[in-house]
Amino acid sequence: MVGGALEASRQRGVEVMTAAAGSAGRTSVSLLLCALLASGGAYVLDDSGGLGREFDGIGAVSGGGATSRLLVNYPEPHRSEILDFLFKPNFGASLHILKVEIGGDGQTTDGTEPSHMHYALDENFFRGYEWWLMKEAKKRNPNIILMGLPWSFPGWLGKGFNWPYVNVQLTAYYVVSWILGAKHYHDLNIDYIGIWNERTFDTSYIKVLRKMLDSQGLQGVKIIASDNLWEPISSFMLQDPDLFEVIDVIGAHYPGTHVSLHAKMTHKKLWSSEDFSTFNSDVGAGCWGRILNQNYVNGNMTSTIAWNLVASYYEELPYGRCGLMTAQEPWSGHYVVESPIWVSAHTTQFTQPGWYYLKTVGHLEKGGSYVALTDGLGNLTIIVETMSGIPELQMWYTKLGEPSERVLFKQLDSLWLLDSNGTFTLELQEDELFTLTTLPTGRKGSYPLPPKSQPFPPVYKDNFNVDYPFFSEAPNFADQTGVFEYYMNPEDPGEHRFTLRQVLNQRPITWAADASSPISIIGDYQWTNLTISCDVYIETPEKGGVFIAGRVNKGGLLVRIAQGVFFWIFTNGLYRVTGDLAGWIVYSSGYVEVTAKKWYTLTLTIEGHLSSGKLNGKVLWENIHVKYPKNGWAAIGTQSFEFAQFDNFHVEVMR
Repeated sequence: MVGGALEASRQRGVEVMTAAAGSAGRTSVSLLLCALLASGGAYVLDDSGGLGREFDGIGAVSGGGATSRLLVNYPEPHRSEILDFLFKPNFGASLHILKVEIGGDGQTTDGTEPSHMHYALDENFFRGYEWWLMKEAKKRNPNIILMGLPWSFPGWLGKGFNWPYVNVQLTAYYVVSWILGAKHYHDLNIDYIGIWNERTFDTSYIKVLRKMLDSQGLQGVKIIASDNLWEPISSFMLQDPDLFEVIDVIGAHYPGTHVSLHAKMTHKKLWSSEDFSTFNSDVGAGCWGRILNQNYVNGNMTSTIAWNLVASYYEELPYGRCGLMTAQEPWSGHYVVESPIWVSAHTTQFTQPGWYYLKTVGHLEKGGSYVALTDGLGNLTIIVETMSGIPELQMWYTKLGEPSERVLFKQLDSLWLLDSNGTFTLELQEDELFTLTTLPTGRKGSYPLPPKSQPFPPVYKDNFNVDYPFFSEAPNFADQTGVFEYYMNPEDPGEHRFTLRQVLNQRPITWAADASSPISIIGDYQWTNLTISCDVYIETPEKGGVFIAGRVNKGGLLVRIAQGVFFWIFTNGLYRVTGDLAGWIVYSSGYVEVTAKKWYTLTLTIEGHLSSGKLNGKVLWENIHVKYPKNGWAAIGTQSFEFAQFDNFHVEVMR
């Protein structure tokens, strides 16, 4: 988040003078802005000295991690409505760019996303939902720019080290195969590829990646680096001509609207390749509006990409509701079109990649900023934000703040020039966003109100009986460590033919703190008293183990310190009841007859401070005292990175 309040006067009059001056091959527009109620100077927008940098678009990130997890489960028509608000031109956010995580099996903020290559000889280009999301974005906007970036990598690339560059050729092959898979299996052309999100880069890898892209006929795929800070990548590029040659865009995260001296010296395209990360309230929307203008005004950044696209993950995970809009209830169909959608629209609906900024952009003296862009064909768009020859300008308006004063992306009456000099007056107040444009486009898209918000169903069952899912995870399960996929069991043609399987047998190359035990959460964080049952199948004969759990209180970046009530069984015959995922808090333990490759039914009941458990209907412990937390999700998982299966999951909440 770019912090800090804007110092703006409560009321300012701005007089704008326009004068068209023809020039060979282009239209020149000169605009004079004068602060009538504030002392000092004028603000000039003028293209007589040429244009500024090329505008590359506004976008958002799906991933980093699992931030669109619940979206794919939404029923129609609500899922399509959400996608329209994000991607449909001249409707909502109308995004120009979609950046997705290249799933690497590791925890990357709010969950894990599956890799297309869990193992060295494994390739599957239908895992996860990012393929589906990119196709839906392209369906709505065929010109949308697609980007891919790894956060984590599957463990086999590291050969036992938490480092993806042990063999740079192998890692380049892994990334290029994802790009080729997008093309061959989904008819998706990836436009930009990143290196390793917010982690150390390897210059030899970047050069090898370029060579491998070229060798596969992917010369059109551009490289962006390093998706961290401006330095040291910019300095390295200035010192290494070969590195300079292969990097097309320097991308920095959360740059605070400024760039480094060395980044400027490269004269490369400069992007804020991840920004925002703010709760999607009006305060967050104001921050987003400020960033969109001032990233260029202060730093000549020609693209800004929000983390994240849509808050479609359990809200109690880290950074809850940090998306441009919120869609976290697929069981009800409820979603919320938040104010950052309409702040985005002030830029995206009236510009396109390939337009150019005017050189004369800047700050308003008492807070705020202004930018102007042109397509070079006579069209002009001006965006003015006060966050803490043209006969007519279309005007769109947003006011953030108190509910009684709030206005989101409203078209106002056109501004007509008042005299032969082409002047008009525009009154500005705090927390406002204006777009003035010659374009007749612009639309505040709308649908009938979505269904009302509803809590997660108090009785929930899933037997995982599907033939071939178009995404890998079972609805509403959110993997926090490990990857749980639908599985067709070749050894059981009967009741357990279709199951959910934990499929990682080694720890991935991590980006964020994960746990040593794979875990997938589900349900309502407010659940307190409940009964959970699930059939489990341990595949590892030695040292194998699985668990079910309730009141799980942590996930995402904090999953390794999750507490709750965990019921474990192991192939050595031991069962345990623990108060945490790490297994340090032990409530009860004992021995039972458990072996690998056999199905067992675990049942866990939690009521108040008491817990009971059964194995195949037989009571193992009854009414033992358990401590905090008082509430949390249900969960399933394994002792370590090992193969195990789950079936007939059932949770019932006590009223």
